[in-house]
Amino acid sequence: MSILQFDNVSKIYTSGDHELRALDHVSFTLDEGRFVVILGPSGAGKSTLLNLLGGLDSPTEGTITVSGADISKLSDNELADYRASTVGFVFQFYNLIPKLTVYENVKLVSEISKNALDAKEMIGKVGLLDHLNNFPSELSGGEQQRISIARALCKNPKILLCDEPTGALDSETGVMVLKLLLDMAKNYNKTIVIVTHNQNIAKMADVVIRVKNGKIRSIEEQENPLSADEVEW
Repeated sequence: MSILQFDNVSKIYTSGDHELRALDHVSFTLDEGRFVVILGPSGAGKSTLLNLLGGLDSPTEGTITVSGADISKLSDNELADYRASTVGFVFQFYNLIPKLTVYENVKLVSEISKNALDAKEMIGKVGLLDHLNNFPSELSGGEQQRISIARALCKNPKILLCDEPTGALDSETGVMVLKLLLDMAKNYNKTIVIVTHNQNIAKMADVVIRVKNGKIRSIEEQENPLSADEVEW
């Protein structure tokens, strides 16, 4: 079942007489429960695409439909509601609140999401129940990333957006994080969208969208994607 559609979407930034077309007439459709990788070099338009999907920005042209609703013309307050209820975010750097414990960092999202899941349960999903009372500074980088994923999942989002989620991790920890994200797509019917320049992560995807110079160069459906253990890192 389709959850997301970009229809002829462009994003144009202007500065004086200069115009930068960060996205140029982009169209694609994604289904629920898919593990999607958006691949491309720096400056290709990947992050702009993610920002539009996440309701952090609005398109200059075209429409973005999520679960049948057009989000492309929402007001700032409506976009805030959309971000709270529909999407979760996982960034390369973890954005945990230093003065809150692991449990408090994850539990915090229940204040903005009406359908939040149990914080302790989500921390258990990422294998860190024994760190409930630790502060972020007491965790390794991989542990902090897993907590940021638990926090994003605690919102119970339909779509989880990940911007280079393994970029600051060693390969072993990166594989652990990717296994967790794959599990969320396959067993919890979450649509996982990862923006990266890492070709290896693309080998694991159900769908690979290649972006260059603000345009989609290809959309590839992979019938038998590799598992994280099968990829040579």
